[in-house]
Amino acid sequence: MSIPGVGRFPAELTDFVGRVWETAEVKRVLGSSRLVTLTGAGGTGKSRLALHVAWELRRAFADGVWVVGLASLRDPALLGDTVVSALGMTDVSNRDPETVLVDYAAEKQLLLVLDNCEHLLDACAQLMTGLLRAAPGLRVLATSRAPLEVSGERVWQVGPLSLPPEGSVPRDGDRYEALELFERRAADALPGFALTDGNTAAVARLCQRLDGLPLAIELATAALRTLDVEEILDRLQDRFQLLTHGDRAGSARHQTLRAAIEWSFELCTQLERTLWARLSVFPGEFCLDAAEDVCAGEGVVAEDVFTGVAGLVYKSLLVKREEGQVARYRMLETIRQYGREQLSDEEEKALRRRHRDYYLHLAEQAEADWFGPDQAGLLERFESEQPNVRAALEFCLTEPGQARTGLRMAGALYWYWIVRAVRDGRWWLDQALACDTEPSPERAKALWVLSAIALVQGDTAHTLTVLPECVDLARRFDDETVLGHALQQAGKTKWFHDDLPTAAALYEQALAHYRNVGAEGWMPTMALFRLGTIVGALGDTERAVALSQECITLCQATGERWARSWGLWHLALAHWLQRDLLPMTAYAKEALRLKHALRDPLGMAWCVEILIWAAATRDDLRRAAVLFGIAEALWEQIGGSVAPWTTAREWTRQYQTKARDALGSLACEAALQQGKRFTLDEAVAYALDDQPHTPPVSPPAAPSELPLTRRESEVAKLVANGMSNKEIAAALVIARRTAEAHVEHILTKLGFTSRAQIASWITEQRDLE
Repeated sequence: MSIPGVGRFPAELTDFVGRVWETAEVKRVLGSSRLVTLTGAGGTGKSRLALHVAWELRRAFADGVWVVGLASLRDPALLGDTVVSALGMTDVSNRDPETVLVDYAAEKQLLLVLDNCEHLLDACAQLMTGLLRAAPGLRVLATSRAPLEVSGERVWQVGPLSLPPEGSVPRDGDRYEALELFERRAADALPGFALTDGNTAAVARLCQRLDGLPLAIELATAALRTLDVEEILDRLQDRFQLLTHGDRAGSARHQTLRAAIEWSFELCTQLERTLWARLSVFPGEFCLDAAEDVCAGEGVVAEDVFTGVAGLVYKSLLVKREEGQVARYRMLETIRQYGREQLSDEEEKALRRRHRDYYLHLAEQAEADWFGPDQAGLLERFESEQPNVRAALEFCLTEPGQARTGLRMAGALYWYWIVRAVRDGRWWLDQALACDTEPSPERAKALWVLSAIALVQGDTAHTLTVLPECVDLARRFDDETVLGHALQQAGKTKWFHDDLPTAAALYEQALAHYRNVGAEGWMPTMALFRLGTIVGALGDTERAVALSQECITLCQATGERWARSWGLWHLALAHWLQRDLLPMTAYAKEALRLKHALRDPLGMAWCVEILIWAAATRDDLRRAAVLFGIAEALWEQIGGSVAPWTTAREWTRQYQTKARDALGSLACEAALQQGKRFTLDEAVAYALDDQPHTPPVSPPAAPSELPLTRRESEVAKLVANGMSNKEIAAALVIARRTAEAHVEHILTKLGFTSRAQIASWITEQRDLE
């Protein structure tokens, strides 16, 4: 329909949800660029955003806002006539439509919205180039799955709606666009529907499974007429069959999710379609090397993979991001599932095997390189690769005859499990060991890795259960290195239970096995400083210092940092046992810096613990109490504590009692809460004493005593939701400077120094309500 005084413009039949920041930014970009193209995958809401922006700008164009829908146009030769018709012009001359449009628009101030250009890119680019040159008052807002590539074009990528973090349950007051859209459209389909404590978690999971795609969410809400949210979740495995009830009056390709994706598929070249299907075996991000290794073959050479990947990025079917100097790519889950449908069972199995082989090789290469200078890079790489690692392990454990390879891969990743993913490592090792119970070198290795992980978790009983089999297999296969690893874990178990003479003997035996075969690297080095701590506790502190220093020297020679950080920690402990606090504190802080750089939460927690002991020993009890809060937050993050080590548990208990008795319960609790509210970077800075001491904080105010005004409370909640000052200003319809002033007042009133502290405080207030 037309809206008088505006131009040919479709009225919105439902309210527009979210996209506050995107709307403001696209309007700003249109102010400086005469051609702006909104790109994105099918179903992301490009058209709806373009129409919303155009409507909000309608008063800025004296000659109107005009929308030209191109989805149903197939012949590029008819583009000019289509635009002429959309502008409401009646021209009976025999002039070509481009000339007609130039004459019409030359002196006018108007906004032209070209909706769905992806199948007419060349024609649209040519027509818009001519029009923009001839009509200085013309602005063009286009939507397309690929850019027009016209000089002066600004491309704006439209992504999914905002979602809660994976695995989290949104709280009352949290604002996520995907959930808000679901609630609004669900109420249209099922009057009275609202998000409640009983259904919000399920709705969040559903929106996450649908990638936050507006089209998919709207189609899912239509299914509420016959299914509840949990039933929709259960049936999402075949989402293209489930999500088929769209707006009958809408375009055909928006009536079902499949039609929207098929539209993109039809626009692809044969190479792009092949790559789309093959790349669907990657459940997470991947790099070009991985794509070439897995997807080349059977008619596609490695050089073609880059061409196909570039084409899929260009058509918004792959999302690209930069990680350092390397580009990484991913597919939205909906796009990936459609691609997987294009594979036969045999093709999929062959691709999954090649995918597994690539990540097995990557894991074993990383294991070989771990005791070296690139540990941070390896950790970050495998953090990004976790979905692919899980898929590779799943293939091993579900495909007949592949379980032993699963053991091999899970064992090769011991360094990653222990530093970053203890729970994941425990689960995969348990599964792999249950799938392949036959004696093998791979099983022996997996058993010692499992014993090490169980110790990190404090499960000494399980460590003692699996170690005898590990020792038997190591001797059966004459593997002295694995035997040394197993004896280390046995020694660590005895150490944690204060059987120090037995622990020392086991570590001495482990080192002897390493020497017999010339074993070097991570585990032999770790044995040195652990033995040092044990002999130090037995009274030989000079040898303790010497062994830790030997370990540090070995690490420095290779540029290794993770084992070195533990060597520094144990060296600090050796000095603490001598009550030599100055070097002890210096070594502990150096260890913490390395742990922080590697993002090793377990190591950081232990570093903070030893700094607590130092602070309490010199009677700096308020600092000790703040550090207790930091340590508690770190232990909560990883689900651990000092509990497995009996002596450390007793030291910590004694110093907690000393701090509480000296400071009083309220002051001690206030200091502890201050430590818990720190962000990780703030916590590390405090522990390193890299910031001035802050005055004691008061206990948290009761809800009825909150010092914020009503508007400040609103702003604080938006800060807690991760919104910037610009986004807050747009959400509350206030000036950005006003939003900034509110945030500054909040920080001042609460005595905070960061937005993260505001977020933590808001969370505490919700817990108190």
